Amino acid sequence: QVQLVESGGGLVQPGGSLRLSCAASGSIVSIGDMKWFRQAPGKERELVAAISSGGSTYYANSVEGRFTISRDNAKNTVLLQMNSLKPEDTAVYYCNAPILLFRGYKYLEVWGQGTLVTVSL
Repeated sequence: QVQLVESGGGLVQPGGSLRLSCAASGSIVSIGDMKWFRQAPGKERELVAAISSGGSTYYANSVEGRFTISRDNAKNTVLLQMNSLKPEDTAVYYCNAPILLFRGYKYLEVWGQGTLVTVSL
């Protein structure tokens, strides 16, 4: 069994910072690109940031320059440092990654349960 567990969400004032963490657990052989998505109320889920196993990164235009994604391959974790937060960043943030398990024959697409980030006065 494999799972992704997020932590670090909460309430923060505009201009503040939060750091989200996502840890993968299970009999893991390999993890592909690790991603952070978010879904605001009444909106579709959107890709916020992604990072390859080699460290190449992608950011949505809306968060470029404010958010930083990083990963620790040895610990099977991915972080999202969020600075200069805006009310429009309010959403449930989800971690996602394709994961190859021991004795598995294909990568499984795994999602975390989500963590709520609220940016408000």
